[in-house]
Amino acid sequence: MAPHRKPRPTGRTRAGIRTPALATAALTSVALLSQTATAAPSTDDKPSLEEVEKKVGDLYRQAETATEKYNSVKEKTTKQKKQVESLLDDVAKRTERLNEAREELGSYAAAQYRTGAAAPDTAALLLADDPQEYFAQNQLMDRLTDRQQEAVEGYVAQQAETSQRRQEASEGLEQLTESQNALKSSKAKVQAKLAAARELLSQLTAEEKARLADIEQRKQEEADRKAEELARQQAAAESRAESAQETQEAPQDTSTSPSTPPSPSTPPSPSPSPSTETTTTVDDSAYATKAAKALAFARAQIGKPYVWGATGPGSYDCSGLTQAAWKAAGVDLPRTTYDQVNAGTTVALSAARPGDLIFFYDNIGHVGLYIGNGMMIHAPKPGTYVREESIFYDGESSIHSVVRPA
Repeated sequence: MAPHRKPRPTGRTRAGIRTPALATAALTSVALLSQTATAAPSTDDKPSLEEVEKKVGDLYRQAETATEKYNSVKEKTTKQKKQVESLLDDVAKRTERLNEAREELGSYAAAQYRTGAAAPDTAALLLADDPQEYFAQNQLMDRLTDRQQEAVEGYVAQQAETSQRRQEASEGLEQLTESQNALKSSKAKVQAKLAAARELLSQLTAEEKARLADIEQRKQEEADRKAEELARQQAAAESRAESAQETQEAPQDTSTSPSTPPSPSTPPSPSPSPSTETTTTVDDSAYATKAAKALAFARAQIGKPYVWGATGPGSYDCSGLTQAAWKAAGVDLPRTTYDQVNAGTTVALSAARPGDLIFFYDNIGHVGLYIGNGMMIHAPKPGTYVREESIFYDGESSIHSVVRPA
């Protein structure tokens, strides 16, 4: 065994839950989500507790998916707003230059009139769609100096460019309005899903709430068991890799009998390429350094509330937390889970390393930051806080992929 190997912790600690026990935390979460309750419905066709638990879970996942869509539209709207503002500013500047050029053309027409060369209608000139054509029709182009002709041609070019930019600004405003309406729609969908979940929870009796907390407790224990199993598998794989590396690097016994000297014609075997080994080591070390910074940031956020659409510093949603964590490490991730999943290299779950992003569900609606030993730091859902939790918190099948962002 390599002497530098660190002992692996056998126990497990959990952070980010502000109440002394998980069952109490679950009851507290239910109580928080039940504040908007108004009245209990008839129990004639009341769903079972298991059905309520599944429905609430589905609603929360749907709300999180809607949150990511909201984040995507919001980011698009912000970019469009900046583009439209830039276009409008450019149009204003171009219009000012156009007015100055129009005044200059008017002065040329007036000069022609004073010299008696022609008597153009100055108002018609200034309102003309094509001043160059106007001058030509009135036989003035051949009487203008080179500088005056350049002014006419410049005005025509500026007029065309300004018209084009106005059109772009107009289209940009239309797109911005559409995005803003979509943003409102996305926000309404999130709020509707959360309201539906609260309504279901508000219908539970005290006994049912206690049973629900017990269900959550058992699910958590099973998730922890799977996390520990993954940690053992990863530790075994690492141990095998280190043993193989030690065997490869161990010096070979090349001693020979004095009576049988080595053949001089046999060339020595080439040594491994140092450049390849160095590159791998440097890359691993660089990633580990960045990952450590991202994880340190994420740990500092434990206990802060989940708020949909939030990117910190006081609250986060799932992708807002991972984006902020990796930004602290100098890596810019996209805003949404849909884009973050493509912002790195996909690796097998068995090869996951601290700092990797763990994505969940077929629609990639959730993400967490892997910390090792089958655990992650994430912002779970409304009514909860940023916390440390098993990556199997919602079942093994919920894991979509693992991505290494740097």
